[in-house]
Amino acid sequence: MDVAEKTQFERMTQTPVSSLVIRLGIPTTLTMLVTNFYNMADTAFVGRLHSNSASGAVGVIFGLMAILQAVGFMFGQGSGSIISRLLGSQQSDTASVYASTAFFTSLTLGAVIEIVCLITLRPLMYLLGSTDTILPYAMDYAKYILFAAPFTVSSFVLNNILRYEGKASLAMIGMTSGAVLNIAGDPVFMFIFKMGISGAGLATAISQVVSFMILLGIFISGHSIIRISPKLIKMKLYILKDIVTTGLPSLLRQGLSSVSTMLLNNRAAVYGDAAVAAMSIVQKIVMFIFSVGLGIGQGFQPVSGYNYGAKKYKRVRSAFRFTFFFSEVVMVISSVAVLVFSGGLIGLFRNDPQVIEIGSRALRLQCAALLFLPLSVVTEMQLQSTGQKLQASLLSSLKNGVYFIPAIIILAKLRGLKGIEEAQPVSYILSFLTSLFFASWFFKKIPNDDE
Repeated sequence: MDVAEKTQFERMTQTPVSSLVIRLGIPTTLTMLVTNFYNMADTAFVGRLHSNSASGAVGVIFGLMAILQAVGFMFGQGSGSIISRLLGSQQSDTASVYASTAFFTSLTLGAVIEIVCLITLRPLMYLLGSTDTILPYAMDYAKYILFAAPFTVSSFVLNNILRYEGKASLAMIGMTSGAVLNIAGDPVFMFIFKMGISGAGLATAISQVVSFMILLGIFISGHSIIRISPKLIKMKLYILKDIVTTGLPSLLRQGLSSVSTMLLNNRAAVYGDAAVAAMSIVQKIVMFIFSVGLGIGQGFQPVSGYNYGAKKYKRVRSAFRFTFFFSEVVMVISSVAVLVFSGGLIGLFRNDPQVIEIGSRALRLQCAALLFLPLSVVTEMQLQSTGQKLQASLLSSLKNGVYFIPAIIILAKLRGLKGIEEAQPVSYILSFLTSLFFASWFFKKIPNDDE
């Protein structure tokens, strides 16, 4: 073990867990906030096109972005979880093999997704929830998103590897640089160059390529313990299987998020483009709120993985407790603030009375239900970072899948548009109850003392 590896190992296994989680969580939170802010900026700038159809297209493309994120997070968090445990047990060479294999596999798979989706673009947009009036806007936007797909997918892998290594600040630089560029590029391409919604897509594509180049440069320049090189690729079945099965919870979480977005858009489309636009705006606002708690939770993952690999179980327990309570406090403060200004927030994105009416009620319901989310997310992250593959996969499938899909189908039939607005909060509450069981199971399973 060289000096840099030893220093990092001591930092991850000896620094008080509360300060370590915060130190790693702050850069991740900033990344999440900026990333969600530029997603919201896209929605706001598109809203200035004076068309509910254009605003609805952003919601449709949100489902497409969720697919790309699902693949990226599967390889990124799958390899990252393994890497943090390998570094905790002081096996950095093997960690680099997993990182290189995950990165180049994701880059190739991103290119395959790009080609397949471009060939089937029109039916894909309908599948994602587009209406006939939304379709032209959605297709214009989607083309640029898909051109950048290989870079988008592999950027998530690079970002997660750095984060699990404990280099959250470096990961933040790569992701936020692209996000800031996107925010600046939206008005330039949309209004100065008069590209309309295509300009928003082009700005997003350029930002993804820039983020990719910055993140890859961090590894090439030797600023990370992990090395990424074609020479380190090992396309062994057991390595790919380990990465994919460990990353399966992320695939399920993000993939089912895409499915739930499709289902939500399809159900909302029955009530017109205003309903699709309203639910799209609510999703963006809620994700922005939750990004703070989620960012701190992602700061917890490398702490959990490192110390689990080093068999320091007391630190694993302490990190879980701190992250849960801290995230819960953040959710309470954020949700109350948004509840007070719900109508005004919707109006910032689309100043349409019908959109504001639909969106305000949905936003209030989701903010109240957000209080149930921290336990679900932290428990899922705990299970994934410590290699509890089956349990983490089961828990990941609940919020946007097992619970949400029946909820929206049943409630939409029973209560119409109000039922559509209520489906996500119901799934949050049910996921919370299940997470209590999984958290209890895990902490009964691991030793009380360090080994």
